[in-house]
Amino acid sequence: MSGLIVPVVLAGGQGTRLWPLSRSARPKQFLALTGELSPFQETLRRVADAGRYAPPVIVTNSEYRFLVAEQAQELGIELSGVLLEPVARNTTPAIAAAAFFALDKFGPDTVLHVLPSDHAVLTDENYWTSVDIAAAAARAGRLVTFGIAPTGPETGYGYIEAGAGSGDGVHAVARFVEKPDRASAENMLAAGGYYWNSGMFMLGAQSFLAEVEALSPESHAAAKGAVEHAKADLDFIRLDAPSFAKAPNISVDYAIFEKSKLVSLIPVSFPWSDLGSWDAVWKVSGKDAAGNVVKGEATLSNTQNSLVVSEKAHVAIDGLDDIAVIASEDAIYIGKLSEAQRVGPMVKVLKANPATFGITEIHRTAYRPWGGYSSILAGDRFQVKRLFVKPGKKLSLQKHHHRSEHWVVVRGTAEVTLDGAITMLSENESIYLPLGCTHRLANPGKILLELIEVQTGSYLGEDDIIRIEDEFGRK
Repeated sequence: MSGLIVPVVLAGGQGTRLWPLSRSARPKQFLALTGELSPFQETLRRVADAGRYAPPVIVTNSEYRFLVAEQAQELGIELSGVLLEPVARNTTPAIAAAAFFALDKFGPDTVLHVLPSDHAVLTDENYWTSVDIAAAAARAGRLVTFGIAPTGPETGYGYIEAGAGSGDGVHAVARFVEKPDRASAENMLAAGGYYWNSGMFMLGAQSFLAEVEALSPESHAAAKGAVEHAKADLDFIRLDAPSFAKAPNISVDYAIFEKSKLVSLIPVSFPWSDLGSWDAVWKVSGKDAAGNVVKGEATLSNTQNSLVVSEKAHVAIDGLDDIAVIASEDAIYIGKLSEAQRVGPMVKVLKANPATFGITEIHRTAYRPWGGYSSILAGDRFQVKRLFVKPGKKLSLQKHHHRSEHWVVVRGTAEVTLDGAITMLSENESIYLPLGCTHRLANPGKILLELIEVQTGSYLGEDDIIRIEDEFGRK
């Protein structure tokens, strides 16, 4: 692996600015927002060149571990490791933990290409030129950040002022600027020499960790201990919780890049977006002649410069301009597309209300390593769900203390284990699972298995599951 760059993909964020599609249980990096692949998958595909990159290291949290594994598997991309953060501690300890892990795996000359998993990037010739320049600078001991040439006075990004250049595309950093107001952003654009802070870095692992030890020793000690005492769990690496929890909750910009004397800036001009709002999604998507972007079922009449996304319902819009309509299974957002940054504050209001907290956290459809389920109807002592199981997959062998279940197969073939006995069910056949029985559902077929599940009992929460055996290592 000598000479290869080790990608570090940060995939633990729980962004809310793309609500109602992006929620804590399945955030934007795992959603196909602008095409067939998710931003996480697009990121993996950017680092898939085995002549340039080693297999990537992913840093995420436990809740997303199967999403990471599944989406990488869909692309056939090998991973060097999936590090699971036990608690959220921002980017400094996350990158430091990845650096310790990569040093141990790849050796002392390891160079890291740190990439957020939720950005849209066009990998043109300018992109690869900047990567090569950054890698050379990192091997020379520099901590490199990529600055995007601004295309407008954006107020949702931080900025970096470039200092003197060295003639090879590498600049000193004069200063970092917090997200500005509109007037300040316009002034920086007029002055020139300012770049959007992309959150992408190229780092020599040893140089970076030395700076972390000098500038944020608590982060260094926490990351070091978390990796040294980490435990393997299937194909994942669980960072040690007591060690990692001691890290301060601080971004790598604040802790390291704004203080280090080793920081360099590479100004770049390739197309880039952090997909941080619905108008950002609209900007990078293909538009029709009226400037509209439509994903899902919709009919638009006399409507311009708008974004319409619908998961299930058919949306009809007439006589509007600059509108965002985002319809998930259980919530709809409607607002001015040009003011889409206001989604974040609205989600805070929804979170603060117990009646609406749930729609900010989970989707009506929940995804699991074996498939998933959708809630259809719920009432006093009963609940109806649609279960879908992928070919060749099976649920855990389990039992419930407070509910019984009735399964009706509507598509595919089901293999049902009930107290040790196996029954095969085809479409339009059903089976009853009494309270307290040991049971398991599997799909032995070649097509998706779909069932209707009717639960009845005194308590129907998802935590009423005693897993006896589980191929995914869940308790």
